[in-house]
Amino acid sequence: MQVQDRVNPKTVDAAIAASQRYLLTQQKDQGYWWAELESNVSITSEVVLLHKIWGSDRSRPLAKVETYLRSQQRDHGGWELYFGDGGEISVSVEAYMALKLLGVSTTDPAMERARAFILEQGGISRTRIFTKLHLALIGCYEWRGIPSLPPWVMLLPEQFPFTIYEMSSWARGSTVPLLIVMDREPVYAVEPGFNLDELFLEGRERAQFDLPLQNDWTDAFIHLDGLFKFAETMNLVPFREEGIQAAERWILERQEATGDWGGIIPAMLNSLLGLKALEYDVHDPIIERGLAAVDGFALETDDQYWIQPCISPVWDTALVVRALAESGLAPDHPALVKAGEWLLDHQILDYGDWSVKNPGGEPGGWAFEFDNRFYPDVDDTAVVVMALNEIQLPDEQAKAAAISRAVNWIATMQCRPGGWAAFDINNDQDWLNNLPYGDLKAMIDPNTADVTARVLEMIGRCHKSTGQHSVDRALQYLRSEQEPEGCWFGRWGVNYIYGTSGVVAALALIDPNGFQPQLQQAAAWLVSCQNSDGGWGETCTSYDHPNLKGQGPSTASQTAWALMGLLSAGEATGTYAQTAIERGVEYLTQTQTIDGTWDEDYFTGTGFPGHFYLKYHLYQQHFPLTALSRYQRLFPNNQS
Repeated sequence: MQVQDRVNPKTVDAAIAASQRYLLTQQKDQGYWWAELESNVSITSEVVLLHKIWGSDRSRPLAKVETYLRSQQRDHGGWELYFGDGGEISVSVEAYMALKLLGVSTTDPAMERARAFILEQGGISRTRIFTKLHLALIGCYEWRGIPSLPPWVMLLPEQFPFTIYEMSSWARGSTVPLLIVMDREPVYAVEPGFNLDELFLEGRERAQFDLPLQNDWTDAFIHLDGLFKFAETMNLVPFREEGIQAAERWILERQEATGDWGGIIPAMLNSLLGLKALEYDVHDPIIERGLAAVDGFALETDDQYWIQPCISPVWDTALVVRALAESGLAPDHPALVKAGEWLLDHQILDYGDWSVKNPGGEPGGWAFEFDNRFYPDVDDTAVVVMALNEIQLPDEQAKAAAISRAVNWIATMQCRPGGWAAFDINNDQDWLNNLPYGDLKAMIDPNTADVTARVLEMIGRCHKSTGQHSVDRALQYLRSEQEPEGCWFGRWGVNYIYGTSGVVAALALIDPNGFQPQLQQAAAWLVSCQNSDGGWGETCTSYDHPNLKGQGPSTASQTAWALMGLLSAGEATGTYAQTAIERGVEYLTQTQTIDGTWDEDYFTGTGFPGHFYLKYHLYQQHFPLTALSRYQRLFPNNQS
């Protein structure tokens, strides 16, 4: 098969070599890779509030947060949810709050521009529930405008239709401590006379704090919330103290030795707020460890200080190992061996929250972070298995045993519809997203096409099956999830390009003959999305507006995903989208910098679709290397 002679093989070889050199310089002494995980400024703003509440602000370099927040403010006066989104009101209110807590005057030009933006967007009354909750903690919003969370939910038996384990792991870790906070309704005097009254468009005295009706069936939850509030007022909440005590025990049991909770800042901050509401002392070892864990998520320069929402060393390491191994490094290269042994050391052999709904499963997964033994996830575990499969370790027996444990654990985590979710099994009660409290629409963790595809890709690459019936169910699930255009939704990456690339890679390995029409349609869709510069891109806005599927400025990571999908589809069908592939490869080689890296401003990772996005700073480095390496393998001399 002749391929158009557009990219010189030596150019591709040089790009791969430069990328390899760069990534090898980024490996930490312990063997892992770890780069910044960027989100919006609300995380840092909430940490400022936390330290003000605990009185721990003077022992942290919070003055540098002011510089950071100023650097992130955009010309329109607001702060963004993701790069280039035009500004978002809740993020902007929290940034304004943090700057004011740090002593910035309301007459400062930056504050005046921010206030104008916020009021133009409708003011505090238009913000999300979690923003209002943080404001209520310091008397800048009324607690009666926050949905109630009765503490007795902690006492519901497993046989009950709903328990806390029907919430996603991240929602659960954040919500249990809020049961305490929202019961106690504390108001902390962080600064004398502090308020944000200037951010109420209608004026604080005229603000409506009642939860808004939607004029549909979900209004039943609003009326139920009214009953909860009446019970609180009359001191008629059943099992109130028992529920609070159960929530406290749950929080204490789930704190890691390092101080972390759940490996994510929201769970860590809320746990510290919950314990503060119970009047723990700032010098209590539990609190000291918790505050130190928050410090561990911080990044600091000479003049700036900010907080990451999470840290991703396991995920980063496994993906870099895969990229380097596929790019031609020897399987026993010292860097890969060191990384592989580090990964083996981080396999989780404890029973976590996942075992509540999966009592028959035995541990063997990996988490995203350094320390998160309660919450391993299927996606990380599958990627780690594929990374280990690519390399050769001194103790191959230990590696094989670790892989076996991981695959067995994944097999037990398959959901009823046939796919896999991230952290839990059958965590799919969608009505929870209609609760007034759940306005981020992230209360559950159902199976998704991208995680399911990752498991199937693992099976295809490593020849470690979860069982034929299991595979057949997963294939049927993916068949049913394909969009009319030929693409698949991406839950954990932006968006349809990510989902489609992963599913195509899996189907091409597992059942290329049985999915010929689907693979060809997916490849045609990817080709149709290619930009005029040869790259691919997709805006986060596609989550809210599906008509923007596959549309957006070109990025290195999304171009790599599209190429990986097209190359897999070509292998499976025998028909390569030759011109599109060559133009995509050319885009990557031409946009690579002299030091072997790629630049990328846009967010291509997803936390909560429509509400929270991420920029993995290594995505733009290892995914292009993987794509170029697969191209080089298929077309070593640009012809075959």
